[in-house]
Amino acid sequence: PMVQDVFRAEGLPLDLAYVPLIESAFKPSAVSRAKARGIWQFMRGTGLEMGLKHDWYIDERADAEKSTRAAAKYLKALHKMFGGDWHLALASYNGGPGRVQRAVKRSGREDFWALAMSSRFLPRETRDYVPLILAAVIIAKNPSQYGLNITPWDEHQFETVQVAEAVDIRRVAEWASIPVQTIQELNPELRRWTTPVRATDYELKVPMGTADVVR
Repeated sequence: PMVQDVFRAEGLPLDLAYVPLIESAFKPSAVSRAKARGIWQFMRGTGLEMGLKHDWYIDERADAEKSTRAAAKYLKALHKMFGGDWHLALASYNGGPGRVQRAVKRSGREDFWALAMSSRFLPRETRDYVPLILAAVIIAKNPSQYGLNITPWDEHQFETVQVAEAVDIRRVAEWASIPVQTIQELNPELRRWTTPVRATDYELKVPMGTADVVR
């Protein structure tokens, strides 16, 4: 629902909300062999280009909402780059826009399905990627038709506390009388046991009902 809310606001097709099903199974902690990270599997360079911070203390690729906003920005750019063709845009999300542009130029084919008929122009992973996304959309929208019984997860309920200086999240967990793992799950972008040292307005997520005591 969060992804669809972001995409609705950005004017993107809501079916694109299922791309992370193939990218990461919606796991914020997912890291690929190529070091892509988060539910949208951003490479570090692309994430930085799309405005995601990455330093010693945080990696915003792991924050589901922040990375979704970056993904919306990136998908819109790819859609425009390929003249409004979502199949080519999705292929370039997987294989990189440069590779897909070169494939179109070399083949003289501007249709993804025509490109994918041959192994000469795109690697197999990219040729398989678009059909995987389309299949994921169909199955995710009609799970019972395919023998799947889905129980939706409860959304994380949280409040935010503005932190004016670095604070150890183990102390936060102690103050809130919760496991430190809960703080880590609510703030997956944190790479250390502390909030960023130089940040004077860092927003830390804490469970509902604990913000006042943490403050």
